[in-house]
Amino acid sequence: MSSPESNLVALIMAGGVGTRFWPLSTPEKPKQFIQLFDDCSLLQKSYDRVAGLVAAERIMVLTNANHVGLVREQLPQLPEENVIGEPERKDTAAAICLGALLAKKRFGDPVMSVLTADHLIEPVGLFQQTMLSAARYARATGALYTFGIRPTHPSTGYGYLELGEKLAEDAGISHCRVTSFREKPDAETAAGYLESGRYLWNSGMFVWTTEAILAELGRHLPAHVRYLSSAVEVAGTAQWEAALCDAFAALERISIDFGVMERARDVRCVAGQFSWTDVGGWLAIQHLAAPDADGNYVRGRVYPLHAQGNLVFCRQPEETVALVGVSDLVVVRVGETTLVAHRDRLEDVKQVVEGMLSQPPDRPIADSAPPDM
Repeated sequence: MSSPESNLVALIMAGGVGTRFWPLSTPEKPKQFIQLFDDCSLLQKSYDRVAGLVAAERIMVLTNANHVGLVREQLPQLPEENVIGEPERKDTAAAICLGALLAKKRFGDPVMSVLTADHLIEPVGLFQQTMLSAARYARATGALYTFGIRPTHPSTGYGYLELGEKLAEDAGISHCRVTSFREKPDAETAAGYLESGRYLWNSGMFVWTTEAILAELGRHLPAHVRYLSSAVEVAGTAQWEAALCDAFAALERISIDFGVMERARDVRCVAGQFSWTDVGGWLAIQHLAAPDADGNYVRGRVYPLHAQGNLVFCRQPEETVALVGVSDLVVVRVGETTLVAHRDRLEDVKQVVEGMLSQPPDRPIADSAPPDM
């Protein structure tokens, strides 16, 4: 089987707004650009994972048009034309279609690896081995490949892949047919998935040839291919930005899973044996540190008293949080802004952020003045 390395392209999707990581993540600087764990941002970590396999001129980043400057600042080794700003958010089908069309125009029919900018993956070498295995088989078979992650617990926060027959074993990496995509389940269903052994977490990362994915996009989302093809024809010219705005305005907002993968003719997965964390929200970071004797996960100057099962994050070392007699809270202290939420209500943080963004800047969200005494 021929090696795909000579014609491999990586597409990093970095268009998320990161509302679930507020207040550390903001519309001006979403979570993928933040140095959350060390001196590298999540975007930089994603780039580093493929930089050893793919030359910089063959790595593209799709992001919000407002964040093009941030990407170029954090990844100065990328050619300017490899950072593409989406004029509006139209979900992953639009981003992937655009990336595939640009890759085809520039590089012929490469194998394209679609990666995200908000995952933590270790060890990198095993991830690279798995990606190359998928790339070889994607080139040989024309199948659409996704990365499945063996579940470690019955998570209700991830989608799942239902596995069919095993198709190959490549140096310890299993290749299986995907028979269905399952949305985020309730706790009982997730426990059943884990017990059956037939389900993997859906990582949202993919490998395919540009010819294969564009063929499936043409079958199931022909308008995406039509409008974005017209824009790509003028890529690199003075008409590019206007053409891209017109194309995106005409597109349906839909994910690649709903729009293509659930209806595609030949979908397969490689079962990742590497450690994988989707840094989707604050609870994700509790798996990266040991709790204290009362189950509190803390970063910063935190003083818990009769407090159990809390997560506290202080951005600056001088910020101080004291917890007294509380349980199951998430407390985030970032400068003058503080988040306090029950760990079961973190999804509602999106509503808070949207409410703040919709308010005029000179109008408070709530009147905090005490009542007259």
